[in-house]
Amino acid sequence: MTESPPRFLARAFQHRLLWPVVTLLLLLALNAAFNPGFLRLEWRDGHLYGSLVDILNRAAPLALVALGMTMVIATRGIDISVGAVVAIAAAVAAWMIGGAVTPNASRFPLPLALLAALAAALACGIWNGLLVARIGMQPIIATLILMVAGRGIAQLVTGGQIITVYYTPFFFLGGGYLFGLPFSVFIVAALFGLLYLAVTRTALGLFIQAVGINPTAARVAGVRSRRLVVGAYAFSGLCAGIAGLLISSNVKSADGNNAGQLLELDAILAVTLGGTALTGGRFSLVGSLIGALIIQTLTYAIYSLGVPPEINLVVKAVVVFLVMLLQSAEFRSELRAWVQKPSVHEVRP
Repeated sequence: MTESPPRFLARAFQHRLLWPVVTLLLLLALNAAFNPGFLRLEWRDGHLYGSLVDILNRAAPLALVALGMTMVIATRGIDISVGAVVAIAAAVAAWMIGGAVTPNASRFPLPLALLAALAAALACGIWNGLLVARIGMQPIIATLILMVAGRGIAQLVTGGQIITVYYTPFFFLGGGYLFGLPFSVFIVAALFGLLYLAVTRTALGLFIQAVGINPTAARVAGVRSRRLVVGAYAFSGLCAGIAGLLISSNVKSADGNNAGQLLELDAILAVTLGGTALTGGRFSLVGSLIGALIIQTLTYAIYSLGVPPEINLVVKAVVVFLVMLLQSAEFRSELRAWVQKPSVHEVRP
């Protein structure tokens, strides 16, 4: 038996991904209206060119960090050190590859450099998780320590300089193409697919929700909440490490001071735009990806429309504020009550 249209529409309007999807579509329409070639795709040199492809490629690092942040926030935590972890991973990879001008010269084999960078990022995530789960620090304080120290570590690795990489195979991570699409998109898709299967086809998703809603009750019920929290922070660090590799590969350099700057704020915005509750428990992996696309599409619109750089963050904040209001059930109920409120001029019987 099929569902009646009014009931289907009512369910659709109550879906938590409705407003993020609508916002993304409106931003795409805005870009298309002011840029006639925005939706045009062109096949050249064996792969696709176009604004949409560019948005997907540039949104990949943020999407990776947002997926890791989703797991942390779902366990009632926060990780504001991901930007610094991005810088550390990029610095380790660039230092191990080296700055030799010869295109095919590398100080260490590329797989070893990539594994070392990811291992460093994973260690950072485990460090955060141990501070939160074992030591009992507040998540924002525990990750603030690494947020500050991580920049220093990255600059120590790079010697306070920007390391330029000339090793051509390394550029494929962030700038290469596979089957006509950016290779970074496939990395995001693979990680998302594995994580989605883990939280929907195993008990992991239920355990994360239980820890986020009530950690004490989850622990009493037999859930190893501490290990789960450490695992969430470790995964967040790993995602930030992969993002750092993509960013450094794309710009062909590593800057310990500026790599991943403010990325943690964009990641938190992407996660919350996607419907994940900052209070823990409720989370949406698809929503986090949509949130990352919203932020990158908004950034593209701001630059393409010629908005002055000094008010970019203000415009972004206004859009995020409006979307969060529309996602709020309390705000929608208040708005509905205000609209349905009888007018003072209405004639009463």
